[in-house]
Amino acid sequence: MSLAEAGLNEERAWQAVLERDRKFDGRFVTGVLSTGIYCRPSCSARHPRRENVRFFEEARAAEAAGLRPCLRCRPGDVSRDEEALRVAIGRIKEAEQAPSLEELAELTGYSPTHFQRLFKRAVGLSPAAYARALKLRRAGDAMSGGANVTEAIYEAGFGASSRFYEASEGKLGMSPSAWRDGGKGVTIHWAVVPTSLGEMLVAATGKGVCRLSFAEALEDLVARFPKATLVEGGEEFAGLLRRVVAAVEQPGDSRSIPLDVQGTAFQEAVWQELQRIPAGETRTYAQIAAAIGKPAAVRAAGSANGANNVAVLIPCHRVIRSDGSLGGYAYGEAIKRELLKREREAPDRG
Repeated sequence: MSLAEAGLNEERAWQAVLERDRKFDGRFVTGVLSTGIYCRPSCSARHPRRENVRFFEEARAAEAAGLRPCLRCRPGDVSRDEEALRVAIGRIKEAEQAPSLEELAELTGYSPTHFQRLFKRAVGLSPAAYARALKLRRAGDAMSGGANVTEAIYEAGFGASSRFYEASEGKLGMSPSAWRDGGKGVTIHWAVVPTSLGEMLVAATGKGVCRLSFAEALEDLVARFPKATLVEGGEEFAGLLRRVVAAVEQPGDSRSIPLDVQGTAFQEAVWQELQRIPAGETRTYAQIAAAIGKPAAVRAAGSANGANNVAVLIPCHRVIRSDGSLGGYAYGEAIKRELLKREREAPDRG
């Protein structure tokens, strides 16, 4: 795969080297022609002169050009890291009880501390958090398929129902039964309000905003939560609604607004990375995939981006194509372009 196919150009690759950005390890290697070595992008050695640098898609290409691996950053260990992750993830998936960090470290030949850092950098979660997310997803899949809630909890690997509720606190947003039954037993306050971008639907549970969309109405919300109790407006909801409208009219950092969203571990990692993009800046799908440690999952990152239920607050409009074009947006290119324009022209951006 070439740098272009990986969503990179030489300018971006050099920037990653200057920043010693570990997220780019494995996506390319840096050949230093003056010393005859090649390194990871994150190598801690002193930076070479730009004119002495050549980028290679993989170690084999660098070695074919006569370069040898750096003894400091050991770029050849990237493949070892990837194999360790593959083995560890396989072990977590097949285990009835989540293996301890020490077990995983011994299995892969790393120290526990080093393996914890390696796993979190690649997956976006610690091994323990990944195991919990995996069990939650299994329970959710079982319940979505009509399984009894209690059966689904035990089949997913939770030793007791209380463990499931503890693990899902703040994650599911709704109880397991509500998740399975289209919001059954949950009260959702909603409103359709006029904005300068058109009519906007906002809906929230007691935990936070669960839907923000444009050009949608009550019937669309009913389709998403057919068994929820839908209440228009409300005194407490009004305060939250004002904050949401302000975030749309004057977009910026809206991370203080509480959300009630749910997804797979991968989707949630993508959504968290979207929230880290500073207002007024953009990233490509390839950059998002690399940032969560999954550089090959560009299409999956795009799908997770599209699965976002809360426009603007999780700023999927800040993701563009590798060629610099805007790309798609669920609510139309005009709204995406306007949101980006407002962010770039915001007074606090100078």
